[in-house]
Amino acid sequence: MRFNMDLKLHHERTRRFLVGLVLAGAAGLAHGQNLTAPATPAIITPPIGHSLFLVAPAVGTQGYICLPTSTGAATASWTVKPSRPQATLFQRVFGHDVQIATHFLSPDASPNDAAPTPLPFGSATWQSSLDTSRVWAQVLHANSIPAGSDPTCPNAGSIPCLLLQAIGSQPGTAGGTMLSKTTFIQRLTTRGGAAPADGCSTSADVGTQILVPYTADYCFYRKN
Repeated sequence: MRFNMDLKLHHERTRRFLVGLVLAGAAGLAHGQNLTAPATPAIITPPIGHSLFLVAPAVGTQGYICLPTSTGAATASWTVKPSRPQATLFQRVFGHDVQIATHFLSPDASPNDAAPTPLPFGSATWQSSLDTSRVWAQVLHANSIPAGSDPTCPNAGSIPCLLLQAIGSQPGTAGGTMLSKTTFIQRLTTRGGAAPADGCSTSADVGTQILVPYTADYCFYRKN
């Protein structure tokens, strides 16, 4: 029994060490190491003067709700449900995926000059699992490309690839700034997440909701 307890304690200490190692690496990226930005179409490329500092694969779901195609229409179609972005961002260390951030919807508690007026009830949010710093962002106008149209967005039939601009940010509870310095975010290499081809066509389907799994790479930029 004693041996089993010691073994479990050893495994837990090892797990914590690995988690600390990957999070420390992520913090290093956020504070001092520049990466090479991918060559993307101009419409989803951040402006000159902003550098890539973090790339994180993500696993999540895209939410949809079935709504009428127009007021009083007998036909319906899937519509993105704005309250349902959800994803977990990872870094890989020693063959294991370790969570470094989460993506969800929350009120913009610290809007910047790019934030819309009035603010929406919630905005796309990314929060660091290391220091709890966060950034809110929105898609820039029509700054998206369809999946399958570019090598950085190769999987046809998936959700589009996007460029988002930071509309607010907030340091972590202890003053950390891993994500609060973010100015732009790209969503690239999407796979899955598109609305299904069936299940929403008539008024009888209205109100149906669905979560569609997807994966993507999120690229975070900051001012030089």
